[in-house]
Amino acid sequence: MLAYSIRRLITALPTLFFGVSLTFFIIRLAPGDPTDRFLTPSMSPKIKAAITEKFGLNEPLPVQYMTWAKNVIMNFDFGKSFANGREASQVILDALPYTLLLSSLSLLFGVLLGLISGVYSALKAGTRTDRAITSILLFFYSVPSFWLGLILLGIFSIELNWLPGSQISSIFHDRLSFFGKIGDYASHLILPVLTLGLTTAPVYGRFVRSSMVEVLNSDFIVSARARGLSERKVVFNYGLRNALLPLISILGTSFPALFSGAVIVEVIYSLPGMGRVMVDAALGRDYPVIMAASVVAFIAVIIGNLLADIGYAVADPRVRIGDSS
Repeated sequence: MLAYSIRRLITALPTLFFGVSLTFFIIRLAPGDPTDRFLTPSMSPKIKAAITEKFGLNEPLPVQYMTWAKNVIMNFDFGKSFANGREASQVILDALPYTLLLSSLSLLFGVLLGLISGVYSALKAGTRTDRAITSILLFFYSVPSFWLGLILLGIFSIELNWLPGSQISSIFHDRLSFFGKIGDYASHLILPVLTLGLTTAPVYGRFVRSSMVEVLNSDFIVSARARGLSERKVVFNYGLRNALLPLISILGTSFPALFSGAVIVEVIYSLPGMGRVMVDAALGRDYPVIMAASVVAFIAVIIGNLLADIGYAVADPRVRIGDSS
């Protein structure tokens, strides 16, 4: 397993290289100049040239790329943010925990909701209950996350005033007790987690239903029932266990998509995560921060795919990865 993981990481390096390189050239070839934010009509061309040279934008594009790649590979240095002068890597590291927290909680909520709805729908296959659950799942699957976020924000935060609708904590957060701080964080995360979880749960729900229906119609399930086992044991010990194996394969690959969905949700709820950082960097053409965020996104995709493969191999003993080859 270790050898397989190492091989997968090595084979993923070209994907990371080409993806990051393509991003580097695209953002620099796009219209706009990152130095415009510092310029005024009264500034002379010499001042603009000095600012351009300070950011290293006066060099030819291939030279800029080689300089950037060398700094990243040798020193893990993405450069300093054009907006505030901070290290781009530090800007990302400050925002990343909030995005990981939101993505992880949303994944947990989405999987649990999808698992419950999928299993119940499979047990009621062909009935009105099954059709109702399917319709609800398809509705949330088709709803854009930004639209659902705005609806939840308008209802529960603005109209009912039950939950906070922005930021990750209250202004009096520092004066709260330890458990009070946890509750404060939780109340601010309910709406974002609901928004992201409700739009991802249908994927898991439909997948679990399909797998569960197929497993429940298998010969070994018929044999288990014929031996007089209780329906509860047949469903959960035999049916669900086998139906969940294919789900593992999509969990790892869905995390990067969930990560990107968190970007939109963070903007809606003004959370200090990667979403706000990436939007501000894109609007301000902050090249170092954009590139640092892109590297994190590509790594998330690679790790997600790797974890999906490893998880499936661990869950299913019949799979022999690496040993047989």
